[in-house]
Amino acid sequence: MPKNKHTPAGIPVPEDLRPWSTPWPSYTPVDITPPELTRLGLPASVAEGWAEPHVTPEDVPNWPDRAAKALVPFLFDAYHWPLNPAGRTGKTGRNLGKWGENCAADPIVVAGDLDRDGERWVLLIQRSDTGQWAIPGGMVDPGETAPAALVRELREETGVDLAGHTPTILSCGYVDDPRNSDHAWICTTAALYRLPHTVLAVGADDALAAAWFPFTDLGALADGLDAAGGRLYPAHLPLLTAAVRHLDQA
Repeated sequence: MPKNKHTPAGIPVPEDLRPWSTPWPSYTPVDITPPELTRLGLPASVAEGWAEPHVTPEDVPNWPDRAAKALVPFLFDAYHWPLNPAGRTGKTGRNLGKWGENCAADPIVVAGDLDRDGERWVLLIQRSDTGQWAIPGGMVDPGETAPAALVRELREETGVDLAGHTPTILSCGYVDDPRNSDHAWICTTAALYRLPHTVLAVGADDALAAAWFPFTDLGALADGLDAAGGRLYPAHLPLLTAAVRHLDQA
């Protein structure tokens, strides 16, 4: 899949011009489509199994079905191109496998209990594309359900198999990922798994490493990352914030 460290920043979008309902006649977003998703490079990416074969949204035959199944409702422009539900991004084209909504699954695995153990830990992986630490997870494969993707991604990236565990669904919504554009974006199912203690985890697949970090609160997580010389993948901060809030209220 295209690596988001190569995604151009796009043009700045003032908050008052982000809504699609606000006119912006001079809006000229940056095309962030990588070579792998252009007309020439697309066949190889389709053969690898992660990209759909449509060069533009006009080629997609099943927009009504996609819109009906979307985690977050979205609209279309006058040319029937899908519009990012969060508004303008300053980017056009796509740096994701599909036009419109790309469904992901993010398993947040937490070990320990503050009341019982006085400590709590969260399992993160180091991404191979940015080097940042993130929730193990990824895209839902065609024909796959989000619950199945949660288990598969966790197993592939850390070796931890939680197929027999039932998680708590924290959210199903939009992710502010750097690969998002005006016409292709990520929405995810974030789920919380609770374990009594940490288990062996080893980075694999798209993960350079896997490790447990202090998770008594977000400050402890930041300190743990600093001590390891690492940084958190920014798009996952809201998901981890929701996890801490849920744990503290339980």
